[in-house]
Amino acid sequence: MKLFTYSFLVFLIIITSSCSKKIIKEKWLKTEAPVVFKARFETTKGNFVIEAHREWSPLAVDRLYQLISSDFYTDIAFYRVVPNFVVQFGIHDNADLNKAWSTYKIADETVKKSNEEGTIAFARGGKRTRDTQLFINLKNNDRLDSLSYSDVTGFPVIAKVIDGMDVVKEIYNGYGEKPGRRQDSIQKSGNSYLKSTFPKLDYIKKVYIVE
Repeated sequence: MKLFTYSFLVFLIIITSSCSKKIIKEKWLKTEAPVVFKARFETTKGNFVIEAHREWSPLAVDRLYQLISSDFYTDIAFYRVVPNFVVQFGIHDNADLNKAWSTYKIADETVKKSNEEGTIAFARGGKRTRDTQLFINLKNNDRLDSLSYSDVTGFPVIAKVIDGMDVVKEIYNGYGEKPGRRQDSIQKSGNSYLKSTFPKLDYIKKVYIVE
């Protein structure tokens, strides 16, 4: 009986993992971004536009394009806003969707453009950890170009805010690092947790590619 129970649990884990991955369509992962593209962010604070350059970090820009094209950045909180440093976002309200994308990490790339004010990069915590979370530099953070830790160096820039940086700087920052230290709760309970615990946060309503 114990053997049957153990086997059944293994079966459930395999099936659950398989279903999680199927949330993401294979064609999304094969989509290559244009050499340069623009995207508009509609937020609770106002709108801003970014311009991504594939040459800056090809694999990461491809992933950004895939995420935007599949509407991942819809109803997403700016959960870590540190004054005079960065605005961070990229955890979806759907835990299964977060888990699915996290199985497709982006391979590491070198820094080709400096983390100056208005530039955007994927957050990462070590080797091959970039997935969906991004940050916008609120000032020139060139020290992030060569910051080494956990066997990786720097944060490769993928895009830059070209219109609406004033909007980005107005995103609510009163909670500072606090929500960012609760990423496990955000991953698990999504916006319901954030809205009950940190009700003043601003959100991305939607993001889409523009000509």
